[in-house]
Amino acid sequence: MAALTVVGAPVARAEGPDKVTGRSIYAADVHLPGLLWGKILRSPYPHARIRRIDASKTRQVPGVRAVVTGQEVPGHFIGKTMRDMPVLCWDVVRFVGDRVAAVAAETAEAAEDASALIDVEYEQLPTLFDPLEAMQPDAPRIHENIAGYDGAPKSRLALDVPNGLTRLAWRKGDVEKGFREADLVLEHTFRIPARHQGYIEPHAGVVAIEPDGRIQVWVSAKNPFGVRSQMAKAIGVPEERIRVNVVSVGGEFGGKGDAVDLPVAYFLARQSGRPVKIVMTYAEELTAGNPAHPTVVTIRSGVNRDGRIVARSLRVVHASGAYGALKPNAALATWHYAGGPYRVANASIEFLQVYTNTVPGGYFRSPGSVATFFALESHTDILARELGMEPAEFRLRNLLGEGDEDAIGQRLREVRFREVLNAALSAAGRQKPKRKGHGRGIALYGRHIGGDDTGVVLTAELDGSFTLISPTFDQGAGTHTILQQLVAEEMQVPIEQVRVMIGDTDVAPRDSGARASRVTYVASRAVVRACAELRSQLLTQAARTLECSPEEVDFRSGQFRLRQEPSQKINLKKVIAQAGRPLTIAVDEDSPYPEDVTYICAQVAEVEVDRETGKLRLDRFVTAHDVGTIINPITHQGQIDGGVVMGLGQALMEEMVMEGGQVTNASLGDYKLPTAADIPELKTVLVRSAGSVAPYEAKAIGEFANNSAPAAIANAVADAVGVRLFELPITGEKIYHALKNRR
Repeated sequence: MAALTVVGAPVARAEGPDKVTGRSIYAADVHLPGLLWGKILRSPYPHARIRRIDASKTRQVPGVRAVVTGQEVPGHFIGKTMRDMPVLCWDVVRFVGDRVAAVAAETAEAAEDASALIDVEYEQLPTLFDPLEAMQPDAPRIHENIAGYDGAPKSRLALDVPNGLTRLAWRKGDVEKGFREADLVLEHTFRIPARHQGYIEPHAGVVAIEPDGRIQVWVSAKNPFGVRSQMAKAIGVPEERIRVNVVSVGGEFGGKGDAVDLPVAYFLARQSGRPVKIVMTYAEELTAGNPAHPTVVTIRSGVNRDGRIVARSLRVVHASGAYGALKPNAALATWHYAGGPYRVANASIEFLQVYTNTVPGGYFRSPGSVATFFALESHTDILARELGMEPAEFRLRNLLGEGDEDAIGQRLREVRFREVLNAALSAAGRQKPKRKGHGRGIALYGRHIGGDDTGVVLTAELDGSFTLISPTFDQGAGTHTILQQLVAEEMQVPIEQVRVMIGDTDVAPRDSGARASRVTYVASRAVVRACAELRSQLLTQAARTLECSPEEVDFRSGQFRLRQEPSQKINLKKVIAQAGRPLTIAVDEDSPYPEDVTYICAQVAEVEVDRETGKLRLDRFVTAHDVGTIINPITHQGQIDGGVVMGLGQALMEEMVMEGGQVTNASLGDYKLPTAADIPELKTVLVRSAGSVAPYEAKAIGEFANNSAPAAIANAVADAVGVRLFELPITGEKIYHALKNRR
């Protein structure tokens, strides 16, 4: 590969100036002539039948321009794939926060006051909050006909489980025989609470209906084409009637992939004849958003005395909440980390989604992985210590290597678990003595990345610059800076000559959204292909001027040169000018899922625990990653640091506390997120290697550093004071009680 000039450089964020100066427009900033404010009335009960709705007083409030109840628009459902969530409930509510009615008024205050006047008569029904209780044979049913919902994934439905939604399951080898032949069999159960993504910008959306019926939308979401599809199905119109316009997205971490309240805003706009804006409060975010699922993980392993894992069963039960609408196929995409990083000859793995009368769960930065790996890596430490082995040595003995099969039978390539773990251990000072009350814990994480469709439109402008239109919203990861660098590198121009623009659903090629650590992989493939096709056009144009064939022309540093006579040359700007018009290439790229390639992270936590009080202090945290070419060191390290801090938050403090189905800490004052005071010394180790499926040998980094931190910290606590915690978050109170109960 030729020496790189722009790829690999610490280029400043393309959208940075607009964001820090306030020029960026977010969905809540959109203001249209005649705009009304919408407010949704939500259920105060976790499960109830709606007997009557009376909105007569609401309609008389000054400033109210529209009132819509679920009983006026029955039969409308929303969902990514499975549409089981009513746009507005008309017969039954299934969680505290379910949408029942909505008001549009001249001001946000008037809408809120008016919504409180809607009188709803409820008949309370039996409730289920714990997923294991929901699976009992005598449990009341939250949904009666799951298979009857539009988009229900028939092959994945868990209809044999009471309140079961979906099941993903794999078997490998003879699990029962493996357990019989094992020298030691241990089983443990772990609990992980609901957690919110913690983005600062809440969900927001604006809907305007034009005189010809065209629907204009501005929404805080990462996947405009997915949102368009969801909304179209929910309100019953063709997708082409909806245009999702460009706005900035203020963080999302997996949580902004849905049309959420847009269908409600549409019905209000249709009734009032005016555009409507709905912005969630943070109390609504925490009580009616789409948080990470409360999860129960039971893991059982059989090992031999030599430390080899011979059998494993893993059962993960996610409390899906009241609906499955907020997940593709109503399930979490767990196959890429189901078996973990270890060789297991005999395995039984099951992931269940179960309906409960709680907030519907959605996606949260590598969905389901924090729960799975907290259990898996904590259990791994317990196995090692029971065998009298050092946890690192036990892992090294069982790690997958090149060409090995993982626990679901997928044969892997480009595997770097051993190298990355050793790098993390070395950076942490594996042999360094520890003082009393100090502990060191390790944990691993690995996953595949996603594929699917995207596209770009690349134009060579008459002034010699390039404009790239991308359908991928930059939700904070620095995507557009990466694309800008790729175009500059491929077209051999200074980065200042490349402009990246977000395209709306009328302008840009279709894209399945920012997810699954896929963006650099799929978008860079599209960009590189578009650059190659555009370069071919430019070479043809230059060859006409140089009076030769395109094969005789070289393109370097913005100059087209005759290969045999380098003095014969023409610059890029003149070539485009001679074409007489900007040259444009549109590319649609459908990238395969590289399921046989696993990217890897290893982490080491160092803690100090007060044996008398249980107070925990995190002193140091090391994270090591398998990386290829780093396109932008600033954004790359930002993804790592942000992921680590997010993982620390989920380990030590983050929890949506629920009582009777009601979220009781529904504010950012009560739902604790990490601040600068909570961050320990951080150290990053990069293990560079080839083997990437992306151009320039770039490797994914987005959803790695956040997943194994809770397990590493739990293992460090056990190493420090000898107590094992089986639920998150890890708090001083829990450590204190564990120490007290051990005495």
